[in-house]
Amino acid sequence: MSSPPAPALLCLGLGYTAHRLARALRAEGWHVAGTARTEAGAAALEDDGFEGLVFDGERPLPPSTLRRFSHVLVSIPPDDRGDPVLRAMGDDLAAADGLGWIGYLSTTGVYGDADGAWVDEDSPTRPTQARSIRRLEAEQHWFNLWRDQGRPVEVFRLAGIYGPGRSALDSVRAGRAHRVVKPGHVVCRIHVDDIAEVLRAAMARPYPGAIYNCADDEPAPPQDVIAEACALLGVEPPPEVPLEDADLSPMARSFYADTRRVRNDRLKTRLGVRLRYPGYREGLRAILDAAHAGPGP
Repeated sequence: MSSPPAPALLCLGLGYTAHRLARALRAEGWHVAGTARTEAGAAALEDDGFEGLVFDGERPLPPSTLRRFSHVLVSIPPDDRGDPVLRAMGDDLAAADGLGWIGYLSTTGVYGDADGAWVDEDSPTRPTQARSIRRLEAEQHWFNLWRDQGRPVEVFRLAGIYGPGRSALDSVRAGRAHRVVKPGHVVCRIHVDDIAEVLRAAMARPYPGAIYNCADDEPAPPQDVIAEACALLGVEPPPEVPLEDADLSPMARSFYADTRRVRNDRLKTRLGVRLRYPGYREGLRAILDAAHAGPGP
């Protein structure tokens, strides 16, 4: 009797978060492919040890390519015309009977402004930012693929992502850190490695139609996170500046429009995930320690 084929993951958009998952699965013997928008980008993925494919948001991957994969992770954001993956390949994904799991990375921004209150996966979705409105619309279209076609879709609503190379430590080192204060404002975040662990757990225990909030246990004011990064680096924190006096770009200012605290009970109870970094202090310390230790073998 022949052995079953090795599991294979296709990352539609092999960016920062998907890359952490891809590396972990590749080390366990998975075949992993990712898409880039250009031939040069796909070649860079090949150089990194993955199968590189080109998807520019318009020309679909061949159906024969989709059929080679048991799992698909979608991290490409929607544009002003909707979800580019569904637009180009929705019918082909619906017909790919061998797929055992489709994960869609969304955002906790779909909950909109809760005035600092706690929200969970059953809370109303009232996005206020255009990018979050597009994400919610994309979620709904992905769920249609589950409801109408029986595809095993799950949605992961991600809080602010941080990790090596993308944290308050990097902002402080680069001189870009600021401590803008809006009374009562908190931000939810999650370490990239905890996202990867949630995705691995969901792939092992698929629950089609599920929604999971991916956030740590400690919503916190952004100025406190910068202060902690400065303390770890042994530098003086920048002064606090009231939001109304801050020189921020429209995009940066938009992150102060909404505030909410995001519950993560479902990823713990249903998936059995124990966060490696339950708060930003643990996460920042681990990033700094790993940097001091140098690259692995």
